[in-house]
Amino acid sequence: MGLLSAGTPLDWDDTRVLADHVRAHGITQFLNLYQRIKTRRGDSFLWGDEIEYIVCVLDHENRNAKLSLRQEEILAVLDKAAGANAELPKPISDEAGSGAQEPTAMSSAAETIPFERSAAQPLPPPPASTANASSTTKSTASLVADDDDIPTFHPEYGRYMLESTPGRPYGVSLRQLIRVEANMRKRRQIARFHLRPNEMPITLTSFPRLGVTDGPFTEPEFEANGNASRSLFLPDQLINTHPRFPTLTANIRKRRGAKVAINMPVFVDKNTPQPFIDPSIPWDRSIFPKEDAEAKAGAAKENHIYMDAMGFGMGCCCLQVTFQACSIEEARTIYDALVPIGPLMLALTAASPAYRGYLADVDCRWNVISAAVDDRTPAERGLSPLPTPEERAQYEAAHGGGGGGGCRMRMHKSRYDSVDSYLGTPTDPAFRQEYNDNPLEVDEDIKARLMRPIAEGGGGLDASLASHLAHLFIRDPLVIFSERIDQDDETSTDHFENLQSTNWQTIRFKPPPPDGTIGWRVEFRSMEVQVTDFENAAFSVFIVLLTRAIQSFGLNFYMPISKVDVNMQRAHVRDAIHKSKFFFRRQVFRGRSRHNSAGPREGTSDGSGTVTPTDLDGEASGPGSDQSVPVDEELAEYTIDELMNGKKARSSRTTKRKDGEAGLEGSTTDEDEDEEADDSFPGLLVLVNNYVDSLNVDLSTRAEIGRYLDLLSARASGSLITTATWMRDYVRSHPDYKFDSVVSQGINYDMILELDKIERGEVEAPTLLPDFYAKRRREAEARSTVGKPQ
Repeated sequence: MGLLSAGTPLDWDDTRVLADHVRAHGITQFLNLYQRIKTRRGDSFLWGDEIEYIVCVLDHENRNAKLSLRQEEILAVLDKAAGANAELPKPISDEAGSGAQEPTAMSSAAETIPFERSAAQPLPPPPASTANASSTTKSTASLVADDDDIPTFHPEYGRYMLESTPGRPYGVSLRQLIRVEANMRKRRQIARFHLRPNEMPITLTSFPRLGVTDGPFTEPEFEANGNASRSLFLPDQLINTHPRFPTLTANIRKRRGAKVAINMPVFVDKNTPQPFIDPSIPWDRSIFPKEDAEAKAGAAKENHIYMDAMGFGMGCCCLQVTFQACSIEEARTIYDALVPIGPLMLALTAASPAYRGYLADVDCRWNVISAAVDDRTPAERGLSPLPTPEERAQYEAAHGGGGGGGCRMRMHKSRYDSVDSYLGTPTDPAFRQEYNDNPLEVDEDIKARLMRPIAEGGGGLDASLASHLAHLFIRDPLVIFSERIDQDDETSTDHFENLQSTNWQTIRFKPPPPDGTIGWRVEFRSMEVQVTDFENAAFSVFIVLLTRAIQSFGLNFYMPISKVDVNMQRAHVRDAIHKSKFFFRRQVFRGRSRHNSAGPREGTSDGSGTVTPTDLDGEASGPGSDQSVPVDEELAEYTIDELMNGKKARSSRTTKRKDGEAGLEGSTTDEDEDEEADDSFPGLLVLVNNYVDSLNVDLSTRAEIGRYLDLLSARASGSLITTATWMRDYVRSHPDYKFDSVVSQGINYDMILELDKIERGEVEAPTLLPDFYAKRRREAEARSTVGKPQ
């Protein structure tokens, strides 16, 4: 779905005059679709994952790991090798603002667009001698078991990135869940098999030396002088060549009135200069006089790592999971329940501690991406006064009208940020409007239209859903194709998807596509991709099982959404698992499930698909929410360990890192237990394990699920560290490191090689992964039918 056909993207001046047109027709398209599918029921619970890879090319002679800009060529080889899939056009993920539906396992072939090269950004032909001549249709088919579908690979924003999805969606049975890791591993093997011998696919959230100025970081190397981004650091040749992407990059900059400004605090080590003023910034460059002067004029902050282009954010990789619910009501319930989970999973999966060749004092990517696509004008960011109605009218008259260009209202967040409001249904007794306590900017005309009775030409939506959509539609469209300005609003949802898909939040609520083959969906987006398929499978399986526990136990995770925002920032803190506490609801039980997906669920004694929790830390299931209790009194602050493993278990011990670093101040002891009884918490992993134990499952399957859940438990408790902590520790213990925060070319090269060896099981990583991982991974490799490139 979305703006899918190839065409001619409009420049910003031509796009802004069509903003009101896209908004109006986008709402019409949604309402036409909504009236057809609002009562859709009975879809099975299905889900799919998306994993993004960085393709590295290794220059062993110079000890340099670089980014391989061969995305198109690699995808062409993968498509050809996939046999029947070679005839299908490739979808473009809306993670980078394509306006298209994401290519999850629940996408359809109709929701794709041809992949085209932009004449403005050619790459030289690859040396024929280095191509893997064994890449054939037969070879790829031989890598996939008879009962598996061939997975699909898709382009992403960066030309060094690949995205993979399973060939078909998974169900919810535990037997399917334990096959996820093997499917992920198979995708990695297929990608590796079709790369050159000196290339590797690595699941790394952010490339530590993206945008350095002390040496080449891409292959081939290009100068950073492109007109789309006008970056001091990144060449436009790094951007996907589909016309949408350079246009999106340029239009964000033009709408904002300046380049994006990304500043991450530098990690201050023993020899880090104080104050830290980045010597690698070309302060006096004047290729683009206006934009090049921004760093010196204040865009680059002291004691921060400065980045100035969309590619620094959209060039990050992540792990996403999309669920299909049985109905819109179930989708809204799952959406709301997962909103408070987003920050917790961001902290648990933290994997990005370095940017532009420097160690950062943060562990996560989210704020980097948020700033990288922040198209708000100074007035919208609160840096200058909003124009008066008269000034706005003069602006519109001078620029041809159309409603685009900003300055309609103050916007408190980037269009890539945390969720701004719950979707609480009117019939849900657990939902209280007080939970939506953040200022929510909405287009009042659109909201009124959405809520107006159907008989009066409106949509008949409730206030929560109408506010959600009216908030998304305060944004301007960023890319419009000239061939898709006028559409049939009865059959198309392209204008709706244009804005829906360029609001990037931690959770996304997704209506079915017009063709009717897919149901209501929820996309979980906060997680950072992990180094191994074991980890990625573990986090994916946990989220799936948590949604089932939410439905079966009737769990209530509602809390003021302002506190969710606080949690998002706390998740970024270096070593947040030990150093941050997170707000969460104390009492999470509210009774039995109300929305059940079609099809049986394993192990339910009454066939209802509902399990009532009993004797979980002494708590029985109770009512929804006591409306007389102030919402802030429903909360307590917990460590990640307490939230995942339970407060009572945490209260009797103090976690200590293996490296001897002290745990969180204020960790409770036995003496505090009586005083803090009211703040006890059952633990999300306890709830999930309870759900799994309620099912009829064989011992082997239960043990495999247990390995995944044990990984999360160990990460939460601190007995295993996060990827971000491992990477920072590796850099700081490297013999070349000068304790000056610099990730040198040689350090990065060695670290990339080490991470690849860890993934393959060739070396142990006892602080990062369970003791059994390396042997288990080697055994899986030995069983594999994958051949090795010659």
